[in-house]
Parts: sequence; structure tokens; C-alpha cells
Amino acid sequence: MKPHKEILEILEAHRGERHIIVLHEYPDPDAIATGYAHRIISAAFDIEADILYSGTISHQQNVALIRALDYTLISFEEGFDFSPYNSAVFVDHQGTTVREISDQLKATGVNLLLVVDHHENQDLYEAEYKDIRKTGSTATIYAQYLQQGLIKLDKSNKDHIVMATALMHGILTDTSSFVRANEEDLQAAAYLSNYRDTELLSLIMSQSRPKKVMDIIQRALANRLNVENYSIAGVGYLQAKDRDAIPEAVNFLLTEENVHTAIVYGIVSDDNQEETLVGSLRTDKYTLNPDEFIKDALGTDTEGRFWGGGKLSAGGFAIPIDFLSGDYHEGFNQLKWKVYDEQVKGKILTKIGVDPVLFIGTETS
Repeated sequence: MKPHKEILEILEAHRGERHIIVLHEYPDPDAIATGYAHRIISAAFDIEADILYSGTISHQQNVALIRALDYTLISFEEGFDFSPYNSAVFVDHQGTTVREISDQLKATGVNLLLVVDHHENQDLYEAEYKDIRKTGSTATIYAQYLQQGLIKLDKSNKDHIVMATALMHGILTDTSSFVRANEEDLQAAAYLSNYRDTELLSLIMSQSRPKKVMDIIQRALANRLNVENYSIAGVGYLQAKDRDAIPEAVNFLLTEENVHTAIVYGIVSDDNQEETLVGSLRTDKYTLNPDEFIKDALGTDTEGRFWGGGKLSAGGFAIPIDFLSGDYHEGFNQLKWKVYDEQVKGKILTKIGVDPVLFIGTETS
């Protein structure tokens, strides 16, 4: 049976319910677009669906995309009430970065109905149905559902036009404007082109970079360590609202001559002074598997859960600082950053077969 038929049968079986669509932490255009698409599709089955995210949405294209959707996403906060929901849906992730939400869903008795994703299979949670494929984007999978008739698109329906435009944006961003697209991605984009709003898409994608993002890119350039065609850069401390600058910085480092893989990381602090070491990896090396690389390099927590993972050309990781979180004084912060910076560099250098002693503690670019 084709995946869209499985989805159709599941949604029919849950007609009239209320669902919560959970995006991954700090959602990108692919996650936002597929969350919105699932909400529109759910409505055709009389399912009321809300979209929930944790973290912060700060990237200007993401802000513009949400404005175009004309829908307010719900920001997850401690004490969020999951009891009104019958089931949950994960799109563009498998629960890796939303463990607190996943634990609360389980505690409240909310069924995990669907997981739709294009990253490597993490096998973290059981769901009624999973559609996990190695495509360029999760938006590609949802475009296929639409093309196969899960719901019929109507060019006179504003929500359908916005959905198609958002899905096109998701494909474009996750495939680097089709550079990394495969046949499925291109076919999905061709289908969506019949419904997308070109002016709206252009407006969303033409947002400029804020000064803070440029400053963090500059930090990455100044601190980068280039070795064996890898570019590794720690950018120090940054606020949660600036977290999206990390993937922008890593994309920028990847454009440097003779660099096939870039890794950028920093300590992200939220309003409660809780800190997390967040990193992003991008690669042009076809034989490098980001999911395996991050898992092998950084390992797991005490419960055996990996700190991160990835997909075909990108990956990420998030490591809670926990007990060492807090902004006490500059000397403490500098010492804390030095320890985490050297630990990440050491593990990455070891993974690529380079003796960390040769580079850690030096300033090489």
C-alpha cells in the first residue's frame, strides 16, 4: 500500500479528533511548511490540529514564512496542557530534540499517531505509522501525498496556495536551491509549481541577514580551524533568539575553497539561563554520512541516547550544559567555554583521524 493511502486510512479512522503537530526544536522552513501542510490536510478529515514548537524562531526567512501562513504557531512552555489532544504528529523529526515534549505526551496519554521525516531512522519512539525516507526534504514527502490525491488542491483556495508555496520553500532550503535535490524532490517541486505563489515565495526568500547573524558568521570565520578539508568553528555564547545564526554560519564556511565539511557550534542560553551546546554540520562530501559522523564523534548520554544525528548532507547536535549552566562571572564563562570548545574539537579531530594535541589550544585558520 502506498504511504498516502496509509495516511488517508489513519486520518479517516481519527476523524473529528483534535491533534497536536509537534515541530523539532528551532524549526526551519521544512518543518514549518510540513506542519502547516499537515494541519490543512487534517482539516479535510474534520481534525482540528495545532502546531507546537520549542526553542525560538528568529531566522528572517522563517519569520516571513510564518507571517505568510497567517497562522500563529504555539510556543511550548513548561506546564503546557496536552490533555485536550487525542493524538500527536511529528513532522521533519523523530523526537530527538523534543524529549521533554515527548515525555509529557506519554505521561498525558496522548497517542503518537504519525512520524513523517527524511532524516536517518532514529528509532526512538513507537508510532501508529511512520513514513521515514531519504528524500531531500520532508516537504517532498507531503507534496507526494498531495500529488497522489490525499486531498485535492484548489487554485482558488488561499490556504492551498500558501501551503504549496511553503512546501516549495521547504524543498528549496533543504536541498540548497535544488543543488542537492534528487529526482523525487524535483518532481515534487514541479507539481507544487502549479499552485505556488511566485511573488510570495520570492518575498519570503529575499529576507536580509540581521547584523547579529553577520557578527556570528564573522566569529566563525575568525575562530575556524581548517584541517583535512574540514572547517571547525566555535562561536562562543549566544542567545536563543540568535540560534539560527549557527546553520547560517556553517553554510558560509562550507563555501571556502578546499573545505568539504563545516561544523559550527556554540553555547545557547535561554531566558531561564539554561544552556545547551548546539552545533550544526554541513558537507559536500558524498561519502560522508552526517548521521554516523555525529553519532560516532559525540556518542550518547547516560541513557544511551545519541546527542545528535543527521540526514544526507547535514546534521546537528544539542548537549545540555545542565549543572554548569549559569552566568556567574566572565572568568567562569571563559573557562566553561574553553572546556566545551576543546572537548568538541578533540572529539571531531579524533573522528577524522587527527591527533587533537596538534591543534587544541592553538589558533589556526
